[in-house]
Amino acid sequence: MNTVEKDKIKGLKKVKEKREESEKVKNIKFTILAVVCIILFSAALAPVTLQNDTYYTIKIGEHIFQTKTVDMQDPFSWHEGLPYTYPHWAYDVMIYLIYSLGGFTGIFISTIVFSAILGVVMYFTNVKISNNKLVSFVLTLGAMFLLKDYIAARAQLVTFILLELTILIIEYFLETKKKRYAFGLILISTLIANLHCAVWPFFFVLFLPYIGEYILNFNYIKGYYKIKQEIYRNRLNKYEKLIDNEGKAGKTSIDKLRNKIEKLKIKLQETLEQEKTAEAKREKRIAEPYKIRMKKITAVKWLILIMLICVLTGLLTPLGDTPYTYLVKTMQGNTTKSISEHLPLTLINNIPILIVLTVLVAILIFTDVKIRLKDLFMLSGLALLMFMTRRQASMFVLFGSAIVAKMIADLFEKYDKNGTKEFQKIMISGLGTVATVLVIALFMIIEIKGKINDKYVDEKSYPVAASKFIKENLNVNEIRLFNEYNYGSYLLYEEIPVFIDSRADLYAPEFNKREGEPEGTDIFSDYINTSTIAKYYEKTFEQYDITHIILYKSSKLNMLISKEPDNYKEIYSDDKFIIYEREAN
Repeated sequence: MNTVEKDKIKGLKKVKEKREESEKVKNIKFTILAVVCIILFSAALAPVTLQNDTYYTIKIGEHIFQTKTVDMQDPFSWHEGLPYTYPHWAYDVMIYLIYSLGGFTGIFISTIVFSAILGVVMYFTNVKISNNKLVSFVLTLGAMFLLKDYIAARAQLVTFILLELTILIIEYFLETKKKRYAFGLILISTLIANLHCAVWPFFFVLFLPYIGEYILNFNYIKGYYKIKQEIYRNRLNKYEKLIDNEGKAGKTSIDKLRNKIEKLKIKLQETLEQEKTAEAKREKRIAEPYKIRMKKITAVKWLILIMLICVLTGLLTPLGDTPYTYLVKTMQGNTTKSISEHLPLTLINNIPILIVLTVLVAILIFTDVKIRLKDLFMLSGLALLMFMTRRQASMFVLFGSAIVAKMIADLFEKYDKNGTKEFQKIMISGLGTVATVLVIALFMIIEIKGKINDKYVDEKSYPVAASKFIKENLNVNEIRLFNEYNYGSYLLYEEIPVFIDSRADLYAPEFNKREGEPEGTDIFSDYINTSTIAKYYEKTFEQYDITHIILYKSSKLNMLISKEPDNYKEIYSDDKFIIYEREAN
């Protein structure tokens, strides 16, 4: 090779290196733009008004922080000696510490931060799975918008982040087999068991699609032929030994043995040919699948071991066996049948999910895009959970977005390979960046405008003035107040002992069985039946020795009680709430 040729090769290498460096810079620019936009978009979704669970979260965190123990006893209802499982004790303490530093504003800021973190983690997970930054960016924005109703100061927001991070770490572990990812999964399992143990079993569900694909990827047909061949070989060895030793052959004719050997050799050869044919067909199906792609990843066997180790992390909590039993007890009880978010999903009442499912089905049916078997397992399982209980729609969106991103990216790869790359270049140009940020800013303005007058506490939903009246005019430690489910947590926050609040498990017999008693008290059912007039309210009031009642003015129960002025004395009233004193019989 002469000097001119060498210089030419060096020049080509430099051009290639500059091109690769240029592509790398462009990717970094787009990633920065995407992350900034996602943070702004996600932050705008955070609600100002707090949900009812946040109020009891603050007080439980305060109780644990002050007592320095998880005592497994409820300190807030006036029912004596109710056991309480503290299913998200670590999150409660964290929120209390945030509240003690910054009040409701601190909690609002923390919700913004967690929402932004969720959006960023989802984006990187989608990029990892789809290998397309532009599609991942758009799908992340869409998924975050669909998750809007689930973004709140509740433990689920933090566990969303951890579960999404679980998928990302699993993908990196299967690709690299590095131990740090294994330790990361074990750490996440431990965190979820303490932050929100009701969701902890779902952590293991995320492993199942990978394991299912791994198991089904075994060549069972080849195994069948190998077993058949081994049987034939054992028989051949047996007959050949009999021929070698005529004495042991006994009365069996040597000619018959040789005839059998020839037939076995023919059968053995046939099975070898059948194995080759079956193997060729299998390889063709894998290389050119019709709709479902399968990929054998040997590292999954180590993923199974990691999952088994993570099962033991449920013991790394102060809750005893609660991480293992909480979900089972919840499913056995009747609380899920009466709480809106636990009811089955009706598609016609959830148009966004209906649209997502329609797009998914359309892509699978009307295009030649193929889907990984693990992704099919994941989508099917999530869809089943979603139809069983509507709150799982959040999980369907959270983990399904990466799969949809992968399918759409494959469409672009097939029909317009450079289309997304060209659009990325436009977005990172000066004008494109300004336009992208302006679109996100416009969304933020629209979203924030609807919340500009919102308060941390919605006085139409929570008895703010009524609570003040109770504390100023009644002895909260002596009265036995009957209240409604939706605002019980706010009363608890105001240090008014409650009949019930949104800690539904506390009031179910599966959870509140006292020591020495054969079964727990079904306070939850008594409340539901009383508030819906399925049970005569006076019987419930007598059973629990109720002295005072606080109700929404528009409630069914108030419509009946207001007609009994001799038995129920009205002592407080405002636009939304009314308080009665029950006359002693």
